[in-house]
Amino acid sequence: MTDQMVIQIARDAFYYVIIVSGPLLLVSLIIGLLISIFQAATSISEQTLTFVPKIIAVFVLTVIVLPFMITNLKTYMISMFEMIPTLK
Repeated sequence: MTDQMVIQIARDAFYYVIIVSGPLLLVSLIIGLLISIFQAATSISEQTLTFVPKIIAVFVLTVIVLPFMITNLKTYMISMFEMIPTLK
């Protein structure tokens, strides 16, 4: 296994982590920001107000985006398994 192979495997791993988790984190960030603006505008200082909408939004998005996530992870795992015979 060469240094270039290790770097490529790590690069692919980071790429797929960002691709798979990015939409969920982005929606969670946007929902949190909107609720924070709402809290600032209404002077509500309830700390737990952000958790329920975030959980619901992330759950709904996970159900919607799950086929995309599984396809990407399957592609990465197939490429990793195909690389096994070439490793020495």
